[in-house]
Amino acid sequence: MFSRTLVRTVRTAYKVGPARFSVRAQSSNALSKTALPFTYSSSGPTSVKYTTQHEWVAAHADGTAFLGITKYAADALGDATYVELPEQETQLEAGEPYGSVESVKSASEVYQPVAGEIIEANTKLESQPQLINQDPLGEGWIARIKIADPKALESQDDLMSLEQYERSLKEDEH
Repeated sequence: MFSRTLVRTVRTAYKVGPARFSVRAQSSNALSKTALPFTYSSSGPTSVKYTTQHEWVAAHADGTAFLGITKYAADALGDATYVELPEQETQLEAGEPYGSVESVKSASEVYQPVAGEIIEANTKLESQPQLINQDPLGEGWIARIKIADPKALESQDDLMSLEQYERSLKEDEH
């Protein structure tokens, strides 16, 4: 979504002090267990992965997955004012942009963590972009995709578990 350098630049430009940064780095980036990306299937997602660009993907047993940005990214962006949603039936490779989030601070593209086809966009975000800030790992999901190769979730080196992602945030703090 955006590099960590940009996050530091945004934080510096808006005079976010070190104490506030450490609180954000400790924010929960876990999937909201009461929202659709988790409750879509009765057993919950089979896998939840994170990218270094601060996006998440929650895969379900039927080969579909929900996509969005992490709490860390939502906090860094500030108050969302507009979310560009992807078109249905768009085929994308991993790393390609599928939408963007604009805020009072900046605008950032959102990138596809795994190859797949867009099958649904969260149209609530058109009228309620603030859902990105309120619940980025739940009601603020951006798209649902049909994953081209579900095994890619385990084989792609650039996808991390929650623990790995949280550790990378703490390492970046230093």
